[in-house]
Amino acid sequence: MSLGSKLKAVLVDLSGTIHIDDFVIPGALEALERLRKSHLKIKFVTNTTKESKNTLHQRLTRIGFKICQEEIFTSLTAARNYVEKQNARPMLLLSEDALRDFSGISTDNPNAVVVGLAPESFNFGTLNKAFSNTQSQVLQRPDGLALGPGPFVQGLEYATGVTATVVGKPERAFFTEALDSLGCLPEDAVIIGDDVTGDIEGAQKIGVKGILVKTGKYRDGDERKIDPLPSCVAENFASAVDLILKEGT
Repeated sequence: MSLGSKLKAVLVDLSGTIHIDDFVIPGALEALERLRKSHLKIKFVTNTTKESKNTLHQRLTRIGFKICQEEIFTSLTAARNYVEKQNARPMLLLSEDALRDFSGISTDNPNAVVVGLAPESFNFGTLNKAFSNTQSQVLQRPDGLALGPGPFVQGLEYATGVTATVVGKPERAFFTEALDSLGCLPEDAVIIGDDVTGDIEGAQKIGVKGILVKTGKYRDGDERKIDPLPSCVAENFASAVDLILKEGT
């Protein structure tokens, strides 16, 4: 399927698409440099909640990526923006490092709970405290798939009878906010990602074109799990960039 000639921006997923922890997906460094030489705007979008944006940026820099911190849009960023808009005082179930992205946010007398990937917080005592105060569900790691915070959020929903507000992928608001920061409309953008639901289906629901890559979280047949199907399927990030530069510019 053609990506069209109107493309103005590319949303790039991080973990599983261009890297997995400190491992660079083969060809990703060179492909990003090719993409930067085009006229397209770039935003790196990620659901990671285990580390702050600064730590994530340092990791990407250390393994060779030339990325500005301002180019990264995380679910922690979206969560902080939402908390500020709601004037909420959250209890933060976040890792010690991720807490840095909520510096300056009042947490006295909490009236809300923010849940990220913080396994040390997912115990009876902490979750019971969260209950009294009141999504990607799977992660790709070097040793295989692992649970994200989603199941624990659902547990709190069940216990409290309160529906959580999800601010990361695949939520419409996440993609809209990322594109707004680029001054770009959904129909003029494409996303590259390894998660057929969180990256591709979520973005395509608002009109963004989707390229599913067969790295990271991808499993055989994922491209057939959503309707409409991904705009394109590529072997990896480098192949996806080649498709964009050939068809979409």
